[in-house]
Amino acid sequence: MSLLSIENLRVTFPSDHGPVEVVRGLSFDLGLERLGIVGESGSGKSMTGRAIMGLIPPPGHVSADRLEFDGIDLRNLSEADMRQMRGARMSMVLQDPKFSLNPVIRIGEQIEEAMTVHSACDPGERRQRMLDALRAVRIDNPERVAKLYPHEVSGGMGQRVMIAMMVVMEPALMIADEPTSALDVSVRGQVLHILGDLVQRRGMGLILISHDLNMVARWCDRILVMFQGKIVEELGSGELYKARHPYTRGLVASLPRIDEDRTRLPVLDRGAL
Repeated sequence: MSLLSIENLRVTFPSDHGPVEVVRGLSFDLGLERLGIVGESGSGKSMTGRAIMGLIPPPGHVSADRLEFDGIDLRNLSEADMRQMRGARMSMVLQDPKFSLNPVIRIGEQIEEAMTVHSACDPGERRQRMLDALRAVRIDNPERVAKLYPHEVSGGMGQRVMIAMMVVMEPALMIADEPTSALDVSVRGQVLHILGDLVQRRGMGLILISHDLNMVARWCDRILVMFQGKIVEELGSGELYKARHPYTRGLVASLPRIDEDRTRLPVLDRGAL
């Protein structure tokens, strides 16, 4: 049974020239696995994640023939019901902790907030679970970090705090939108390892949205390639270089390699797509 099942998902926004579809007829299933979604900026990746989470505000409009999470039809849920789902059973890690964490609330209090809303834990249990979540993302001194404000931690630690905040309620589904884009290479690998470990230990389904084709090809179980709001190709783990669609092949060809002698990278031929 699929954890998440989507058929014909569409996200539309009004414009001066009529409705504009930014996600056009997207369909896929997700199990307890790591699913990567790649594509250029504006291809609809982040809008797909936000539509699943019910985070497309008016005047945006979301429609689907099927949008089910763990047997629950998300299309028919009220906003109050969706708020109960978010954070408790499904969560989303956003790109940059500088803009996602509240700058005037201590880190520990922000992590505990989800438990205050979604569970009946007493203060002592909330604090212990918050510290356990920080340890789960490899923060060595969680008691100290819990007392800090977001501006007092590095970008890499801030990203770990975001992940801890999303997993403290042990959701079944996590959507990670460019979780490593602002990190250096060494920290990026650590964050991915943490996410992979959480997927395996806690039995989660993960959607990883990224521009980094090589990272997704190495790390994800399956890859969906999006172009102009549509899925143009689906590939298995490590099969990105077996792509057949011209858009995917163009993306792969534009990646620099350390062992090549090309003086100029090719430009994607959009006229052929």
